[in-house]
Amino acid sequence: MTQITKDNVANIVAFLEENKNKGGDVSLTDVMHLAEMMSGSMHEFLSKVQPAITEELTAIAREISSMKQEIAQLQAKDMTSNRIPDAGRELDAIVEATEDATNTIMEAAEEIMSADPTNFAAYHELVNGKMIAIFEACTFQDITGQRISKVVSTLNYIDQRVSDFVARLRIPDGFEAPVEETAEERRKRELILHGPQMTGEGVSQNDVDAMFPDSQSEIDKLFD
Repeated sequence: MTQITKDNVANIVAFLEENKNKGGDVSLTDVMHLAEMMSGSMHEFLSKVQPAITEELTAIAREISSMKQEIAQLQAKDMTSNRIPDAGRELDAIVEATEDATNTIMEAAEEIMSADPTNFAAYHELVNGKMIAIFEACTFQDITGQRISKVVSTLNYIDQRVSDFVARLRIPDGFEAPVEETAEERRKRELILHGPQMTGEGVSQNDVDAMFPDSQSEIDKLFD
C-alpha cells in the first residue's frame, strides 16, 4: 500500500513548528492551511486506495441487490395469503371427509350386526344396502389423496424456497440462536408424547409383550 512520503511529513512538521514559534491562538486560516496541506499529502495515498474501496462498495451493493432478489423469490406474500391458507383448508376438508366416511362405515356395520338374520330376505336386502353404503364411503380416500398431494406440494414449495434462501445466506453451522422451549414442547418431551410412530419406529407390540411374563401364573404372581 502507498505510504505518505517523507517530503509530505516534513512539510506538515515545518508548518506546525512555524505556528508553534508564533505563539498565541491558532486562527481559522491556520486550520484551513493545515487541512489543505494534509489533503495534499494524502492525495497520492487516497488515489491508490480509492479503487479498492470502490470495488468493495460495489461488491456490497451487488450482494444487497442479490439478497433482495432472493427475498423476492421467497414470494412470502403468496405463501401467507394463498398457499398456506389453501393448505389449511385442504387439511380441514380431509379431516371432515375422513370423519364422515368413518361414521358412515361404523353406522352401517352396527346396523348389520344388530339386524335379525332369521328373516333371510330382509336381512339380505339390508346387508346389500349397507355394503353399498360402505363401498361408497370408502371412495373418500381418492379425493383425500388428491387433497394430500396438494398439501405436500405446498410444503415442498415452501421448503425449497426457504432452503434456497438459507443457502444463499451461507449461515455457518451452529450459528442459529437458541430457541426457548415452550411449556407445551416441554410437556411432550417429558411425557414422551411423540404421537403415532411411523412404521419401524418407536416401540413395537413385540417389545411390549416382552416386558410381561409369558404365562398367566407368572402374571398372577406379580399381584400376590
